[in-house]
Amino acid sequence: MKIEPSLLSADFADIRAQIELVERAGVDGLHIDVMDGHFVPNITWGQKVTKDLRKLTKLTFDVHLMIEEPERYVAEFAQAGADIISVHWEATVHANRLVTNIKELGVRAGLAINPATSLSELDQILPYIDILVVMSVNPGFGGQPYVPTSTEKVRAARALIDGRGLDIEIEVDGGVTLDNIADVARAGTDIAVMGAGIFATPDPAATIVRARSLCAG
Repeated sequence: MKIEPSLLSADFADIRAQIELVERAGVDGLHIDVMDGHFVPNITWGQKVTKDLRKLTKLTFDVHLMIEEPERYVAEFAQAGADIISVHWEATVHANRLVTNIKELGVRAGLAINPATSLSELDQILPYIDILVVMSVNPGFGGQPYVPTSTEKVRAARALIDGRGLDIEIEVDGGVTLDNIADVARAGTDIAVMGAGIFATPDPAATIVRARSLCAG
């Protein structure tokens, strides 16, 4: 299973060192949460910060747009260095058009769903996406506790995707820690986003190594 630290929980006063630390520990990418204060009750960073961060590493940039009208900004984030752009099902009316646009920009397209959104709503859009992001917290803030029903939702998503023969990775975002990552992996997750679960621990590098061990075991 891939592990992506969420920079939302990193110390931006020392961001170069934080990125170098997790890169040396062997993470698979960096999760960049973009929030606008409208779709979610928090504000983070935008295209300029993403572009500047791109200079610090060659790790995969998984950019998660928790914003209204994401179709207005996907091209700019692709130009800023995103390798993956995920948008929320709940934030756009024309999801098929938007996902197609993201792919035309040369990046992988992710679709995120909030905890209250049912998998049944995705019947028509699933064949067009590369990654399904199952939010395991209500989006907007780092450090929230994992919503327990998310594990069964991931299991159901895995069965649905495999049953339809689709090539879609499942990403779980929110509240993933050493206490639950093994369950998350067993449910069928391909990518685990860990924010406070890495950066709020005494030794983030050791936490990453331990997380991999728990997933493998």
